[in-house]
Amino acid sequence: MARGNLDNRPRLLRRSLSVGAGLLAVTLALTGCSAGSGDGEESVELNFVWWGDSVRAAQTDAAMRIFEEKNPGITVVTEYQDSAPYRDKLATRFAGGNPPDVMAIPNRNLLEYAQRGALADLSEYSEQFNTDAISESGLSGGMVDGKLYAVPAGLTTIGLLVNKTMTDAAGVEIPDDTTWTWDEFGEFSTAISKASPENIYGTGYNTATETYPITFARQRGEDFYTEDNKLGVSVETMTEWFQFANDLRDDGGYPRVGFFENQGASAAQSYLALNTIASQFAAVNNFAAYNEASGGNLLLLRMPGETGSERRGYSVDPSQLWAMAAKSEHPEEAALLVDFLINDVDGNTAMLTSRGVPVNPEVATAISAALSEDDKVFVDFIAKLQEEDLPTVYVYPSGASVVADILQQVATEVEFGRLTPAEAAKKFVEESTAEIDG
Repeated sequence: MARGNLDNRPRLLRRSLSVGAGLLAVTLALTGCSAGSGDGEESVELNFVWWGDSVRAAQTDAAMRIFEEKNPGITVVTEYQDSAPYRDKLATRFAGGNPPDVMAIPNRNLLEYAQRGALADLSEYSEQFNTDAISESGLSGGMVDGKLYAVPAGLTTIGLLVNKTMTDAAGVEIPDDTTWTWDEFGEFSTAISKASPENIYGTGYNTATETYPITFARQRGEDFYTEDNKLGVSVETMTEWFQFANDLRDDGGYPRVGFFENQGASAAQSYLALNTIASQFAAVNNFAAYNEASGGNLLLLRMPGETGSERRGYSVDPSQLWAMAAKSEHPEEAALLVDFLINDVDGNTAMLTSRGVPVNPEVATAISAALSEDDKVFVDFIAKLQEEDLPTVYVYPSGASVVADILQQVATEVEFGRLTPAEAAKKFVEESTAEIDG
């Protein structure tokens, strides 16, 4: 079986208590008591689910061992898998009345889960979960109707990863990323392709990755998703988004049709790591993984179009959100786990920055000494952006997960020439609006 298929299978990681806690349990059992808080309560098992790869799994596993050692009487059973099947599995768990106690929630699913009462209001567990060190803007990503239903697992944004080995081989100078335009990005990509061997391309990115057109739309004065939870991007902007990739492909700077069909999900399986594309848009918290897989000569650049546009497109967003089920049988213990994930220095030192920069700035500072040089690159990248005046970010509307599916469908139709960019844009806006408003 291919490695990618193995990575897609759900994992179930079971952890035992530390030796000391195990001996305590035996001692208490012999005296007729149970492990736990010491007052006769039964030990508690929490189910914790999230998405990611094997590297993130190892880090999270180490963090859960630390949590268990710090909270004798609580064990954590975790499950993880890739992001696409994860959304379906999470929906199935809730529909079947068997939700996990603590979970990662995608940004696009927060509103719908919160508004149907599936998630607990974390502010009701202030004795277990402390938010004092988190800024108002940091908490805003998890707020729905004035209640705190989730908290960012980490902060991230998007950028352009550039393989300097490949640009040097092509003799192409890397532009100033603080001022470059989308046209200059296109010229840069095309120049690399023309100076490289056949089937080597200047850039490659998925036009259906939602965060890219979200940034593109903001630069044109539009909110892809609006403050009142509607679709705000226009047909004209989406037409321009699809047309740019088509034109770049025609010029040779973007891969041929069907090029990405067999791409794996991990950094090591990416075409950037395989040296067949010289640059790629990506979430910046993945910089270290991509740089290692690509031979260690990547640069992290800002997205094009941030100057000279109607307004900034950049935002610093939750990579994903931690939430707990409203129907958790162990809400206080679940809240303790959320608090640990956000506020515990030891736990975050184990997990580092695979989910982005910790939303608690005190924790982010405390773990900085443990970060690799590559991790420091993206942490500094985000820190500089946070000092700038960026547009307001709004919670994704209910139905945003279906919007993401619609975007994928129409983007594929454009790639294979079955829809023009204008036709795809019209279809996307009409169907997405109907889904959100319906």
